Amino acid sequence: MVKRKAKKQKTTTTIKDDSDSKSEESIEQPIQSLTNNTYKDNDNDNDNDNDNDNDNNDDDVSTEDETAPSPITSQTPLPPPPPDGKYHNKRRTLILSSRGATSRQRHLLEDLRTLLPHHKKEGKLDVGKNAEGGVGRAIDEICDLRGCNSVLYLESRKRMDAYLWIANVGASSSAAGSSSFVAAGPSAKFLVENIHTMDELKLKGNCMKGSRPLLKFDSSLGGRAELKLLKCLLVDVFGTPRGHPKSKPFVDRVMGFYYVDKKIWVRNYQIVETTATTAKEAHAEKKLHGHSHTTTLTEIGPRFVLNPIRIFRGSFGGETLYRNAAFVSPNELRAERARDRGEDYRVRRERGEERKRRREKVVVPEDPLGKVFA
Repeated sequence: MVKRKAKKQKTTTTIKDDSDSKSEESIEQPIQSLTNNTYKDNDNDNDNDNDNDNDNNDDDVSTEDETAPSPITSQTPLPPPPPDGKYHNKRRTLILSSRGATSRQRHLLEDLRTLLPHHKKEGKLDVGKNAEGGVGRAIDEICDLRGCNSVLYLESRKRMDAYLWIANVGASSSAAGSSSFVAAGPSAKFLVENIHTMDELKLKGNCMKGSRPLLKFDSSLGGRAELKLLKCLLVDVFGTPRGHPKSKPFVDRVMGFYYVDKKIWVRNYQIVETTATTAKEAHAEKKLHGHSHTTTLTEIGPRFVLNPIRIFRGSFGGETLYRNAAFVSPNELRAERARDRGEDYRVRRERGEERKRRREKVVVPEDPLGKVFA
């Protein structure tokens, strides 16, 4: 017992001597001595004298380590590795549409494929009403075969309305010959409005095909929980992975997502850097901006607006996480306009009947000279 106490006192003195130094050895030595003391306590739980000595020793160590920096433990998250330009984030986005899409909607899909070099192209999807799992199950199977993590599905209805699905698809878990799919999710459904394609706009902006974009989000998209979730989905789909084989190692465009009027407005711009041609212009630019070159944004296209409808927990279905109470279906708007046109027709009909009744009430007196020249 005496020898053991002496050893522990010796360890405490070495800790006090090394606590003043700032080297890594002085930080690791008290941690090692503390762990050794705890191990000794676990081996001799029945000895009360040893327990008291170890408690006193632990108190000394804890008081002496207050000035030392906190050590790196296994629970401390390690910093991310430095970027090496290699293809680590292997995300792929499947882009497809349903049957019945209009020419404007098809051109919008082609523009999106141009903007996303990490996309996988698929033909028109035609799923029967009685198919097992519906459209979501079919898209999950296609994504599993093509190795895609997310999907952009443009659903056309009545050749007038375009609904865009953005989802993180599920992974296959086939066992014993029966294939089943785990709905990863989440997924969001939007109504696409105000579609303007690149060929239609004919703007001056131009960028390198396959270049990686800078994603610019409005500050409102970081406010509420549903907007944060939509922001994550947009980053997963429109963010080109670093080092993708089909992408170019250049950043010469910006994709902007702005939340205005409870809708997400999407724009695509080119980053244009202009350098002064003369010394006088360079001096003026440097005096105004601090450098001799200027950076401007030129719109490329396309333009479209996403009106959020619902957010689901799973892939193309599941529990509803968010529902837009201010959303009005286009069918209801058209029905309301039809009712307005019917109301206009009813008003015109009533006016015509009123004129007829007025004419019947008006009695023209007989002219006494009307038959003189007959």
